[in-house]
Amino acid sequence: MQESLVEYGSRRVIITITCIICALLEIVDTTIVNVALTDMKGNLGATVTEIGWVVTAYAIGNVIVVPMTSWLSQQFGRRNYFAASIILFTICSFLCGNANGIWELVAFRFLQGVGGGALLVTTQTIITESYPPEKRSMAQAIYGLGVIIGPTLGPPLGGYIVDHASWHWIFYINIPIGVIATLLTIHYIRSPKYGEKSAAKDVDWLGIALLATFVGSLQYVLEKGQDDDWFSSKTILVLAIIAFFGFFFFIWRELTYKNPIVELRVLKNTNLRVGTMLSFLMGFGLYGSTFIIPLYTQSTLGWTAQQAGMLMIPSAITTAFMMPIIGNILQKGAKQQYLVALGLLLFSVFTIWGYCILTPDTPSGAFFWMLIVRGMGMGMLFIPVTSLSLSTLQGKQIGQGAAFTGMMRQLGGSFGIALITTFMARQNQVHYTNLAAHLDKNNFYVQQTVNNMQRGYIAKGMTPDIALQSTYATLSHMVSKQASVLSYMDVFLYLGVLFLIFIPFVLITRSSKRKVDLAEAMH
Repeated sequence: MQESLVEYGSRRVIITITCIICALLEIVDTTIVNVALTDMKGNLGATVTEIGWVVTAYAIGNVIVVPMTSWLSQQFGRRNYFAASIILFTICSFLCGNANGIWELVAFRFLQGVGGGALLVTTQTIITESYPPEKRSMAQAIYGLGVIIGPTLGPPLGGYIVDHASWHWIFYINIPIGVIATLLTIHYIRSPKYGEKSAAKDVDWLGIALLATFVGSLQYVLEKGQDDDWFSSKTILVLAIIAFFGFFFFIWRELTYKNPIVELRVLKNTNLRVGTMLSFLMGFGLYGSTFIIPLYTQSTLGWTAQQAGMLMIPSAITTAFMMPIIGNILQKGAKQQYLVALGLLLFSVFTIWGYCILTPDTPSGAFFWMLIVRGMGMGMLFIPVTSLSLSTLQGKQIGQGAAFTGMMRQLGGSFGIALITTFMARQNQVHYTNLAAHLDKNNFYVQQTVNNMQRGYIAKGMTPDIALQSTYATLSHMVSKQASVLSYMDVFLYLGVLFLIFIPFVLITRSSKRKVDLAEAMH
């Protein structure tokens, strides 16, 4: 029989605080860089699509390591693996802060993601096992709150740091926290006594390699395809083929190997299949919206990083407020399908609202209620989606299903940001071309505008030819800004439509009278 890992008194409090700090370190770091992307872009001389890799490389590192976490814990002992993950995360935070080039930063962000991926999964297991069964729901509620609002707390914290120091300190602040967390982990956290370690030959190394190949290749194709004119680029073509075959052989390997790194057979369950798609969609919406809103407010409206970050706080508070309410409603027997459908509808309202209010000079007050609706939608999605996914599973399938939905949420965020940046780059070109086509030099109003602007520049002391050049440059900038706004509007509109499309799929899932422990639902 496995020894009890239940802790008591101050020791349990310290373990809980350590775990929550580690979980928050991992989650906040997913989005804290969003408001610093503009500063990084200028400082490192990167393009919009290149800077997107700072976010996506971290998510890829997470996605690759999450399925391996259970095996690595058994091989090296949970405490040792957990401490090593914190150390890797902390060292890479220092290296990210010291990076001098965009691809150097991306490489360290990937390694930071590898270290961080273990933190989220392992902290939940440690907290669950440290509390007696009757007190676990309280611990999971505290932990769950951090998991849910963490992605939204990143931007305001990042904004404050960027405005009062520099983007490098977004990474440096992790170092003292990481050192303290490592010391507390080594001193207080215990490892369960596992059975025999898996032999190296039993590990699904090929599955791990195929997963990394598929995710990495597809991510590159999505990120760089637009810049390199898609399949006219030999690199894009080769990597697209590698991604396709990587995916094909990954599926084949996981369905035929006796100890697969990702248990795909559990997807025979209809609820889990729908829940997996919803988790992907949720990651897409959560990370996609926390990526584009700060980008829009800074690059188009000229806000500071702190202003852009503070904008997200009402949404985070609303989500935190909704969480216990939704948990309570679920425990009283409410159907997960209806809560998820309502959450999807609210998120669609948020995105379509965004589509309606975006302009080249939208006032800050216009965002408040829109973001409150976003917070409500997200609060109604997290626990119900995972609970719905797991509601008809039994035994060890619950853990497999929970790991799968967690991985898909990260993948959704990673691919979502890649797709959004690529889509925006394409739409920007389309809108710019369409708007510029309407500036006919033979049109009376266009001529009048050009003449008035030219006279204004001449009045400032410019020669007529320089004044005309400045006029055309100003017009080009105005058209470019408007094209950019239209691209953001397109993203909001299509996101809203995508969430609406999924509502019927949610409503056809089966109900189960079995209540899923919130500890499992938070995975």
